[in-house]
Amino acid sequence: MRLAPLLALPPIALGIAAAVWMIASAPGPDQIDGGAPALPVRVMTVAADEIRPTATAWGNLRVADTWVAVAEVQGEVIWRHPDLEPGRLIPEGTEVLRIDPADYELALAQSQADLAVLEAEGAQLTAEAANTGRILELERARLALAEADLTRTRTLTQQGTVPQSRADEAERATLLARRTVAELENTLALIPSREERIGAQSARTQAAIDRARRSLDRTTLTTPFDLRVNEVNSELFQTVAPGQVVIRGNGIAAAEVVAHLPIDSFRRLLGSAPEGITLTDMMRDIPATRIEVTLSPLSDPRQIWTARVDRIEGALDARARTVPVVVIVDDPYAGADPPRRLPLMPNMQVQLSFSGASIAGIIAIPEVALHGGFVRILGPDDLLELRPVTATFAQEGRVIITDGLSPGDRVVIDDLAPAIPGMALTPVEAPQ
Repeated sequence: MRLAPLLALPPIALGIAAAVWMIASAPGPDQIDGGAPALPVRVMTVAADEIRPTATAWGNLRVADTWVAVAEVQGEVIWRHPDLEPGRLIPEGTEVLRIDPADYELALAQSQADLAVLEAEGAQLTAEAANTGRILELERARLALAEADLTRTRTLTQQGTVPQSRADEAERATLLARRTVAELENTLALIPSREERIGAQSARTQAAIDRARRSLDRTTLTTPFDLRVNEVNSELFQTVAPGQVVIRGNGIAAAEVVAHLPIDSFRRLLGSAPEGITLTDMMRDIPATRIEVTLSPLSDPRQIWTARVDRIEGALDARARTVPVVVIVDDPYAGADPPRRLPLMPNMQVQLSFSGASIAGIIAIPEVALHGGFVRILGPDDLLELRPVTATFAQEGRVIITDGLSPGDRVVIDDLAPAIPGMALTPVEAPQ
Protein backbone atom coordinates (compact mmCIF):
# COMPACT_ATOMS: atom_id res chain seq x y z
CA MET A 1 0.00 0.00 0.00
CA ARG A 2 2.99 2.37 0.82
CA LEU A 3 4.78 1.70 -2.52
CA ALA A 4 1.85 2.74 -4.44
CA PRO A 5 2.53 6.50 -4.20
CA LEU A 6 6.17 6.01 -5.30
CA LEU A 7 5.18 3.87 -8.20
CA ALA A 8 2.83 6.56 -9.18
CA LEU A 9 5.70 9.12 -9.67
CA PRO A 10 6.84 9.78 -13.25
CA PRO A 11 10.02 8.04 -14.43
CA ILE A 12 11.79 11.38 -15.06
CA ALA A 13 11.50 12.44 -11.48
CA LEU A 14 12.92 9.14 -10.35
CA GLY A 15 15.96 9.64 -12.58
CA ILE A 16 16.62 13.13 -11.23
CA ALA A 17 16.41 11.92 -7.68
CA ALA A 18 18.85 9.10 -8.36
CA ALA A 19 21.38 11.48 -9.96
CA VAL A 20 21.24 13.87 -7.02
CA TRP A 21 21.83 11.05 -4.62
CA MET A 22 24.82 9.71 -6.55
CA ILE A 23 26.51 13.15 -6.84
CA ALA A 24 26.08 13.87 -3.19
CA SER A 25 27.54 10.57 -2.11
CA ALA A 26 30.48 10.48 -4.63
CA PRO A 27 34.07 11.20 -3.35
CA GLY A 28 35.79 14.55 -4.35
CA PRO A 29 38.46 14.87 -7.19
CA ASP A 30 42.11 14.13 -6.47
CA GLN A 31 44.22 17.20 -5.55
CA ILE A 32 47.56 17.66 -7.48
CA ASP A 33 50.36 20.27 -7.38
CA GLY A 34 49.44 23.26 -9.65
CA GLY A 35 53.13 24.26 -10.58
CA ALA A 36 53.90 23.63 -14.31
CA PRO A 37 57.33 22.10 -15.19
CA ALA A 38 60.01 24.66 -16.34
CA LEU A 39 60.58 24.72 -20.13
CA PRO A 40 64.18 24.01 -21.21
CA VAL A 41 65.60 26.72 -23.55
CA ARG A 42 68.99 27.55 -24.98
CA VAL A 43 70.59 30.72 -23.68
CA MET A 44 73.83 32.59 -24.32
CA THR A 45 75.67 34.74 -21.84
CA VAL A 46 76.38 38.19 -23.26
CA ALA A 47 80.03 39.24 -23.37
CA ALA A 48 81.87 42.19 -24.91
CA ASP A 49 83.42 41.19 -28.20
CA GLU A 50 85.61 42.63 -30.96
CA ILE A 51 84.38 42.59 -34.53
CA ARG A 52 85.48 43.87 -37.93
CA PRO A 53 82.64 45.52 -39.83
CA THR A 54 82.08 44.07 -43.27
CA ALA A 55 80.29 45.19 -46.40
CA THR A 56 79.60 43.68 -49.78
CA ALA A 57 79.22 45.45 -53.11
CA TRP A 58 79.11 44.62 -56.79
CA GLY A 59 80.39 46.41 -59.87
CA ASN A 60 81.97 46.18 -63.30
CA LEU A 61 85.73 46.23 -63.79
CA ARG A 62 87.35 48.94 -65.85
CA VAL A 63 90.93 49.67 -66.78
CA ALA A 64 92.88 51.95 -64.49
CA ASP A 65 95.09 53.36 -67.27
CA THR A 66 94.09 54.01 -70.87
CA TRP A 67 96.33 55.08 -73.75
CA VAL A 68 94.80 56.93 -76.69
CA ALA A 69 97.51 57.58 -79.26
CA VAL A 70 96.66 60.65 -81.36
CA ALA A 71 98.75 61.58 -84.40
CA GLU A 72 100.36 64.97 -83.78
CA VAL A 73 102.08 65.22 -87.17
CA GLN A 74 101.01 64.47 -90.69
CA GLY A 75 102.70 61.88 -92.82
CA GLU A 76 102.71 58.42 -94.28
CA VAL A 77 102.99 55.37 -92.01
CA ILE A 78 106.25 53.72 -93.08
CA TRP A 79 106.55 51.09 -90.32
CA ARG A 80 104.19 49.26 -88.01
CA HIS A 81 105.02 46.82 -85.22
CA PRO A 82 104.01 43.24 -86.11
CA ASP A 83 102.22 42.84 -82.74
CA LEU A 84 100.17 46.00 -83.22
CA GLU A 85 96.87 44.14 -83.46
CA PRO A 86 93.76 44.25 -81.22
CA GLY A 87 94.14 41.89 -78.28
CA ARG A 88 97.94 41.70 -78.33
CA LEU A 89 100.05 42.56 -75.27
CA ILE A 90 102.89 45.02 -75.84
CA PRO A 91 105.55 45.91 -73.23
CA GLU A 92 106.30 49.44 -72.07
CA GLY A 93 108.67 51.48 -74.21
CA THR A 94 108.02 49.55 -77.42
CA GLU A 95 108.00 51.54 -80.67
CA VAL A 96 104.79 50.54 -82.41
CA LEU A 97 104.34 53.03 -85.26
CA ARG A 98 106.61 55.24 -87.38
CA ILE A 99 105.55 58.12 -89.63
CA ASP A 100 107.71 59.32 -92.54
CA PRO A 101 110.10 61.90 -90.97
CA ALA A 102 111.54 63.32 -94.25
CA ASP A 103 109.61 66.61 -94.19
CA TYR A 104 110.57 67.29 -90.60
CA GLU A 105 114.21 66.37 -91.16
CA LEU A 106 114.33 68.88 -94.03
CA ALA A 107 112.68 71.54 -91.89
CA LEU A 108 115.22 70.85 -89.14
CA ALA A 109 118.14 71.12 -91.57
CA GLN A 110 116.83 74.38 -93.01
CA SER A 111 116.35 75.92 -89.57
CA GLN A 112 119.82 74.83 -88.51
CA ALA A 113 121.28 76.48 -91.64
CA ASP A 114 119.37 79.69 -90.92
CA LEU A 115 120.74 79.66 -87.41
CA ALA A 116 124.27 79.21 -88.72
CA VAL A 117 123.82 82.27 -90.99
CA LEU A 118 122.63 84.34 -88.06
CA GLU A 119 125.54 83.19 -85.94
CA ALA A 120 127.91 84.24 -88.73
CA GLU A 121 126.20 87.63 -88.94
CA GLY A 122 126.56 88.03 -85.22
CA ALA A 123 130.27 87.26 -85.38
CA GLN A 124 130.68 89.70 -88.26
CA LEU A 125 128.85 92.40 -86.32
CA THR A 126 131.11 91.85 -83.34
CA ALA A 127 134.17 92.26 -85.56
CA GLU A 128 132.71 95.40 -87.12
CA ALA A 129 132.09 96.88 -83.69
CA ALA A 130 135.69 96.21 -82.69
CA ASN A 131 137.08 97.71 -85.90
CA THR A 132 134.82 100.75 -85.68
CA GLY A 133 135.92 101.30 -82.11
CA ARG A 134 139.56 101.31 -83.08
CA ILE A 135 138.99 103.68 -86.03
CA LEU A 136 136.95 105.96 -83.77
CA GLU A 137 139.88 106.27 -81.40
CA LEU A 138 142.15 107.29 -84.30
CA GLU A 139 139.62 109.78 -85.65
CA ARG A 140 139.18 111.34 -82.24
CA ALA A 141 142.94 111.77 -82.01
CA ARG A 142 142.98 113.39 -85.48
CA LEU A 143 140.08 115.63 -84.45
CA ALA A 144 142.04 116.74 -81.42
CA LEU A 145 145.00 117.63 -83.65
CA ALA A 146 142.76 119.47 -86.11
CA GLU A 147 141.13 121.48 -83.35
CA ALA A 148 144.57 122.38 -81.95
CA ASP A 149 145.76 123.41 -85.40
CA LEU A 150 142.59 125.50 -85.91
CA THR A 151 143.12 127.32 -82.64
CA ARG A 152 146.75 128.07 -83.51
CA THR A 153 145.88 129.19 -87.04
CA ARG A 154 143.16 131.53 -85.80
CA THR A 155 145.63 133.14 -83.40
CA LEU A 156 148.19 133.66 -86.16
CA THR A 157 145.51 135.01 -88.48
CA GLN A 158 144.48 137.57 -85.88
CA GLN A 159 148.14 138.57 -85.58
CA GLY A 160 148.35 138.94 -89.35
CA THR A 161 151.04 136.33 -89.67
CA VAL A 162 148.90 133.76 -91.54
CA PRO A 163 146.41 134.62 -94.29
CA GLN A 164 142.67 134.00 -93.78
CA SER A 165 142.68 131.25 -96.39
CA ARG A 166 144.93 129.18 -94.12
CA ALA A 167 142.45 129.58 -91.29
CA ASP A 168 139.61 128.52 -93.56
CA GLU A 169 141.45 125.35 -94.56
CA ALA A 170 142.06 124.51 -90.89
CA GLU A 171 138.34 125.07 -90.22
CA ARG A 172 137.36 122.71 -93.05
CA ALA A 173 139.76 120.05 -91.79
CA THR A 174 138.35 120.28 -88.29
CA LEU A 175 134.76 120.03 -89.51
CA LEU A 176 135.64 117.00 -91.63
CA ALA A 177 137.26 115.30 -88.62
CA ARG A 178 134.22 116.05 -86.47
CA ARG A 179 131.91 114.57 -89.11
CA THR A 180 134.00 111.41 -89.32
CA VAL A 181 133.94 110.99 -85.52
CA ALA A 182 130.15 111.54 -85.46
CA GLU A 183 129.57 108.96 -88.18
CA LEU A 184 131.69 106.40 -86.36
CA GLU A 185 129.88 107.11 -83.08
CA ASN A 186 126.52 106.68 -84.83
CA THR A 187 127.72 103.41 -86.31
CA LEU A 188 128.68 102.13 -82.84
CA ALA A 189 125.36 103.33 -81.43
CA LEU A 190 123.46 101.20 -83.97
CA ILE A 191 125.42 98.05 -83.15
CA PRO A 192 123.29 97.07 -80.05
CA SER A 193 120.03 97.28 -82.02
CA ARG A 194 121.54 95.18 -84.80
CA GLU A 195 122.69 92.66 -82.18
CA GLU A 196 119.18 92.54 -80.71
CA ARG A 197 117.70 91.96 -84.17
CA ILE A 198 120.12 89.12 -84.82
CA GLY A 199 119.39 87.72 -81.34
CA ALA A 200 115.64 87.80 -81.97
CA GLN A 201 116.07 86.12 -85.34
CA SER A 202 118.30 83.51 -83.73
CA ALA A 203 115.71 82.85 -81.04
CA ARG A 204 112.98 82.48 -83.65
CA THR A 205 115.15 80.15 -85.67
CA GLN A 206 116.01 78.15 -82.54
CA ALA A 207 112.29 77.82 -81.83
CA ALA A 208 111.82 76.53 -85.37
CA ILE A 209 114.61 74.01 -84.73
CA ASP A 210 112.98 72.87 -81.48
CA ARG A 211 109.62 72.62 -83.23
CA ALA A 212 111.13 70.58 -86.02
CA ARG A 213 112.87 68.29 -83.54
CA ARG A 214 109.66 67.90 -81.57
CA SER A 215 107.73 67.06 -84.71
CA LEU A 216 110.50 64.65 -85.64
CA ASP A 217 110.20 62.95 -82.27
CA ARG A 218 106.44 62.65 -82.77
CA THR A 219 106.89 60.68 -85.96
CA THR A 220 107.36 57.62 -83.74
CA LEU A 221 104.75 56.29 -81.30
CA THR A 222 106.03 54.41 -78.24
CA THR A 223 103.92 52.63 -75.62
CA PRO A 224 103.99 54.52 -72.28
CA PHE A 225 103.30 51.39 -70.19
CA ASP A 226 102.53 47.70 -70.56
CA LEU A 227 99.24 47.53 -72.41
CA ARG A 228 96.77 45.43 -74.29
CA VAL A 229 95.93 46.79 -77.73
CA ASN A 230 92.26 47.60 -78.01
CA GLU A 231 91.92 49.37 -81.37
CA VAL A 232 94.17 50.23 -84.34
CA ASN A 233 93.09 52.82 -86.90
CA SER A 234 96.19 53.10 -89.09
CA GLU A 235 97.57 50.87 -91.79
CA LEU A 236 100.97 50.66 -93.43
CA PHE A 237 101.49 53.31 -96.17
CA GLN A 238 98.39 55.15 -94.99
CA THR A 239 98.65 58.92 -94.45
CA VAL A 240 97.59 60.08 -91.00
CA ALA A 241 96.54 63.60 -90.09
CA PRO A 242 97.09 65.56 -86.86
CA GLY A 243 94.35 64.84 -84.36
CA GLN A 244 93.57 61.39 -85.77
CA VAL A 245 93.26 58.59 -83.18
CA VAL A 246 95.49 55.81 -84.44
CA ILE A 247 95.79 53.46 -81.43
CA ARG A 248 93.77 52.72 -78.30
CA GLY A 249 95.16 50.52 -75.55
CA ASN A 250 94.40 49.51 -71.98
CA GLY A 251 97.03 49.25 -69.29
CA ILE A 252 97.48 45.83 -67.71
CA ALA A 253 99.22 46.95 -64.53
CA ALA A 254 95.97 47.56 -62.65
CA ALA A 255 92.20 47.34 -62.94
CA GLU A 256 89.64 49.25 -60.94
CA VAL A 257 85.99 49.05 -60.00
CA VAL A 258 83.62 51.52 -58.38
CA ALA A 259 81.80 50.06 -55.36
CA HIS A 260 78.75 52.00 -54.20
CA LEU A 261 78.59 51.61 -50.41
CA PRO A 262 75.88 53.01 -48.15
CA ILE A 263 77.12 55.94 -46.11
CA ASP A 264 76.58 54.17 -42.77
CA SER A 265 78.43 51.08 -43.97
CA PHE A 266 81.33 53.21 -45.16
CA ARG A 267 81.52 54.99 -41.80
CA ARG A 268 81.62 51.63 -39.99
CA LEU A 269 84.44 50.41 -42.24
CA LEU A 270 86.51 53.42 -41.21
CA GLY A 271 86.17 52.43 -37.57
CA SER A 272 86.53 54.97 -34.78
CA ALA A 273 86.67 58.42 -36.31
CA PRO A 274 86.81 61.81 -34.60
CA GLU A 275 83.49 63.27 -33.62
CA GLY A 276 81.97 65.54 -36.23
CA ILE A 277 84.00 64.16 -39.14
CA THR A 278 82.34 64.93 -42.46
CA LEU A 279 82.16 62.94 -45.66
CA THR A 280 84.33 65.61 -47.27
CA ASP A 281 87.06 64.85 -44.75
CA MET A 282 86.72 61.15 -45.40
CA MET A 283 86.92 61.64 -49.16
CA ARG A 284 89.99 63.85 -48.84
CA ASP A 285 91.95 61.62 -46.47
CA ILE A 286 90.93 57.96 -46.55
CA PRO A 287 92.72 55.59 -44.17
CA ALA A 288 92.80 53.00 -46.92
CA THR A 289 95.21 50.81 -45.01
CA ARG A 290 92.48 50.21 -42.42
CA ILE A 291 90.14 48.67 -44.98
CA GLU A 292 90.86 45.27 -46.50
CA VAL A 293 89.22 44.34 -49.78
CA THR A 294 88.92 41.08 -51.69
CA LEU A 295 87.40 40.66 -55.11
CA SER A 296 85.85 37.69 -56.91
CA PRO A 297 84.38 37.38 -60.41
CA LEU A 298 80.70 36.50 -60.36
CA SER A 299 81.39 33.91 -63.05
CA ASP A 300 83.83 32.08 -60.75
CA PRO A 301 83.52 33.04 -57.05
CA ARG A 302 86.35 30.63 -56.19
CA GLN A 303 88.87 33.08 -57.61
CA ILE A 304 89.96 35.50 -54.88
CA TRP A 305 91.92 38.66 -55.70
CA THR A 306 93.42 41.04 -53.17
CA ALA A 307 92.43 44.64 -53.82
CA ARG A 308 92.87 48.02 -52.13
CA VAL A 309 90.89 51.20 -51.66
CA ASP A 310 92.40 53.93 -53.84
CA ARG A 311 90.10 56.95 -53.65
CA ILE A 312 86.57 58.27 -53.53
CA GLU A 313 85.06 59.57 -56.75
CA GLY A 314 84.24 63.25 -56.96
CA ALA A 315 80.55 63.13 -56.01
CA LEU A 316 78.20 61.01 -53.95
CA ASP A 317 75.27 59.29 -55.56
CA ALA A 318 72.56 61.73 -54.53
CA ARG A 319 69.72 59.39 -55.39
CA ALA A 320 71.01 56.19 -53.82
CA ARG A 321 72.89 57.97 -50.99
CA THR A 322 75.97 55.85 -51.50
CA VAL A 323 79.69 56.53 -51.44
CA PRO A 324 81.48 55.64 -54.71
CA VAL A 325 84.62 53.89 -53.48
CA VAL A 326 87.22 53.19 -56.18
CA VAL A 327 88.97 49.87 -55.59
CA ILE A 328 92.12 48.91 -57.49
CA VAL A 329 93.47 45.44 -58.21
CA ASP A 330 97.16 45.36 -59.03
CA ASP A 331 98.40 43.06 -61.80
CA PRO A 332 95.01 41.69 -62.94
CA TYR A 333 96.74 39.30 -65.34
CA ALA A 334 98.84 37.62 -62.65
CA GLY A 335 98.49 33.86 -62.62
CA ALA A 336 96.06 33.86 -65.52
CA ASP A 337 95.57 30.33 -66.84
CA PRO A 338 92.38 30.20 -68.94
CA PRO A 339 89.98 28.56 -68.55
CA ARG A 340 90.94 27.57 -65.00
CA ARG A 341 91.84 31.10 -63.94
CA LEU A 342 90.72 34.02 -66.07
CA PRO A 343 92.41 37.41 -65.99
CA LEU A 344 90.39 40.37 -64.75
CA MET A 345 89.07 41.91 -67.94
CA PRO A 346 87.22 45.20 -68.46
CA ASN A 347 83.42 45.00 -67.96
CA MET A 348 83.73 41.78 -65.93
CA GLN A 349 81.15 41.70 -63.12
CA VAL A 350 82.75 41.19 -59.72
CA GLN A 351 81.80 41.03 -56.07
CA LEU A 352 83.80 43.00 -53.50
CA SER A 353 84.07 42.12 -49.85
CA PHE A 354 85.20 44.90 -47.49
CA SER A 355 86.57 44.38 -44.00
CA GLY A 356 87.02 47.47 -41.86
CA ALA A 357 88.94 48.39 -38.75
CA SER A 358 88.27 46.36 -35.62
CA ILE A 359 85.74 47.72 -33.13
CA ALA A 360 86.20 46.60 -29.52
CA GLY A 361 83.62 46.40 -26.72
CA ILE A 362 80.76 45.35 -29.01
CA ILE A 363 77.77 43.30 -27.82
CA ALA A 364 76.49 41.00 -30.53
CA ILE A 365 73.65 38.49 -30.35
CA PRO A 366 72.17 36.11 -32.93
CA GLU A 367 69.56 37.65 -35.20
CA VAL A 368 67.00 35.06 -34.07
CA ALA A 369 67.24 36.43 -30.53
CA LEU A 370 65.89 39.85 -31.56
CA HIS A 371 62.10 40.12 -31.69
CA GLY A 372 60.92 43.48 -32.96
CA GLY A 373 63.12 45.62 -30.74
CA PHE A 374 62.88 43.28 -27.73
CA VAL A 375 65.17 40.58 -26.41
CA ARG A 376 64.07 37.73 -24.16
CA ILE A 377 66.23 37.65 -21.05
CA LEU A 378 66.52 34.96 -18.44
CA GLY A 379 66.25 36.95 -15.22
CA PRO A 380 66.61 36.03 -11.55
CA ASP A 381 65.12 32.65 -10.56
CA ASP A 382 65.28 31.70 -14.26
CA LEU A 383 62.14 33.66 -15.08
CA LEU A 384 61.54 35.13 -18.53
CA GLU A 385 61.87 38.91 -19.06
CA LEU A 386 61.23 41.02 -22.17
CA ARG A 387 63.75 43.84 -22.47
CA PRO A 388 63.79 46.62 -25.11
CA VAL A 389 67.14 47.07 -26.89
CA THR A 390 68.66 49.31 -29.56
CA ALA A 391 70.18 47.51 -32.56
CA THR A 392 72.44 49.25 -35.07
CA PHE A 393 73.37 46.82 -37.80
CA ALA A 394 73.58 43.12 -38.52
CA GLN A 395 76.28 41.05 -40.17
CA GLU A 396 77.12 37.39 -40.46
CA GLY A 397 73.92 36.37 -38.66
CA ARG A 398 74.53 38.59 -35.63
CA VAL A 399 72.97 41.85 -34.53
CA ILE A 400 75.02 44.59 -32.86
CA ILE A 401 73.29 45.95 -29.74
CA THR A 402 74.27 49.40 -28.50
CA ASP A 403 71.78 49.85 -25.66
CA GLY A 404 69.74 47.53 -23.44
CA LEU A 405 72.20 44.70 -22.81
CA SER A 406 75.20 44.37 -20.54
CA PRO A 407 77.91 41.73 -20.25
CA GLY A 408 76.62 38.86 -18.15
CA ASP A 409 72.99 39.03 -19.31
CA ARG A 410 71.52 35.72 -20.41
CA VAL A 411 69.71 35.96 -23.73
CA VAL A 412 67.18 33.32 -24.79
CA ILE A 413 67.99 32.02 -28.25
CA ASP A 414 65.10 29.62 -28.78
CA ASP A 415 61.75 30.86 -29.99
CA LEU A 416 59.01 30.60 -27.36
CA ALA A 417 55.33 30.46 -28.23
CA PRO A 418 53.86 32.02 -26.28
CA ALA A 419 56.57 34.10 -24.56
CA ILE A 420 54.94 35.16 -21.29
CA PRO A 421 56.99 37.33 -18.94
CA GLY A 422 57.54 35.57 -15.63
CA MET A 423 57.30 32.04 -16.99
CA ALA A 424 59.83 29.62 -15.53
CA LEU A 425 62.55 28.30 -17.82
CA THR A 426 65.36 25.81 -17.56
CA PRO A 427 68.52 27.34 -19.13
CA VAL A 428 70.77 25.28 -21.36
CA GLU A 429 73.97 27.19 -22.21
CA ALA A 430 74.48 27.28 -25.96
CA PRO A 431 78.01 27.06 -27.40
CA GLN A 432 79.42 30.40 -28.50
